Amino acid sequence: MPLPDTTTGNGPADVAAPVGNDSLGVLIVAAGQSRRMAGVDKIFADILGKPLIAHTVEALQASPLVNELVLVLAPEKVPRGRSLAGDRAWTKLPPESVCAGGGRRQDSVRLGLERLSPCRWVAVHDGARPCVDADILRRGLEAASESGAAVAAVPAKDTIKVVTEGTRVEATPLRETLWLVQTPQVFLYDILQEAHRACDEDVTDDASMVERLGHDVHVFMGSYANLKVTSQEDMDIAEALLRNRSSSSSRPAPRGPKAQGRSPTADG
Repeated sequence: MPLPDTTTGNGPADVAAPVGNDSLGVLIVAAGQSRRMAGVDKIFADILGKPLIAHTVEALQASPLVNELVLVLAPEKVPRGRSLAGDRAWTKLPPESVCAGGGRRQDSVRLGLERLSPCRWVAVHDGARPCVDADILRRGLEAASESGAAVAAVPAKDTIKVVTEGTRVEATPLRETLWLVQTPQVFLYDILQEAHRACDEDVTDDASMVERLGHDVHVFMGSYANLKVTSQEDMDIAEALLRNRSSSSSRPAPRGPKAQGRSPTADG
């Protein structure tokens, strides 16, 4: 992994890069209630023969960058999650690393942090993003090495309007300045822990908490395929993406070009 050399100093730009014995723990947060899924529990919904959450876990489990996983679920789903972890024998996510979340997303992250073993880096990932891959995580670590905090994002393709409650357009931000934020979000463990101790306001992601501490947060390129499943339409798209990925990985490597005509030595 082509990361910068370790440096020293006090400023954000002097954060040591994740090399050597630096470890990475990943929190998979999936403690929501699937309110937009018309009663379907999206986390355990079947996609290509296994639960959605299994796709997420196994994509991260396969990364050599990851040392440990913690899965945070709604309290009533923890027994099912632990059973799944045992049945699938995840080495980086044993059943005891499945824990209950809290009332808000940030509460769930805080409770997950308490379950992680000591580590230098922590990545927070939405359990409902099953199309994550190792390349996104690698880019996140490389970006986080610059400031200690980096979030996956993709440039906005559409024009975005700021709209009042009465549906009146109030502003049109420059599209070139807008990125759609995803997960994983990667932080130095100490920075994220400090943010959760200091901030109790409601936020929609962990980067917002870190920003409020005055720390620089960078974006790195995520993937338009790294969608978050929040509706049945999203589920259908995720299934198609995962099927295509599975087909591509099982496809034999292409052979070299066939020889055209007879070999010059064939008549020898």
